[in-house]
Amino acid sequence: MSGPDKPKVIGEEWSDERVKSFLAITPYDSRINADFNALIKAYQAMIAEDFERFVGFFVEAGRDLNAVDEHGDTILDVVSRHRRSTAYADILKKAGAKTTADAGT
Repeated sequence: MSGPDKPKVIGEEWSDERVKSFLAITPYDSRINADFNALIKAYQAMIAEDFERFVGFFVEAGRDLNAVDEHGDTILDVVSRHRRSTAYADILKKAGAKTTADAGT
C-alpha cells in the first residue's frame, strides 16, 4: 500500500509465506464468495509473477478458480476486461480458469 506516509515500493520480492497469506483473506461481507475474494485481492496486489505463484498455491489448496462474484463473473471474466492484464489472464487460463461463457459450454 502506498500513500503519503508509505512510499511506493517497486521491485519488492514477496516470499512464499506472503503470497500464501492471501489464501487466508476473508471477505468483509458473508455474501461474497471467499474464493473469488482471495483471487481478486491477489490480482489487485501482486505483480504477474507473484500472482502466478499464488494461483499455484490456490489450486493446490483445492480452492475454486471459477468462483463467481455477486454479478456472476469469474475472476477470468474480470481480468479479461482489463487490457493490460493479459499476463494475468494467461496465468488463470493455464491453471484451468474459465470465463462464465466458457463454463456454460
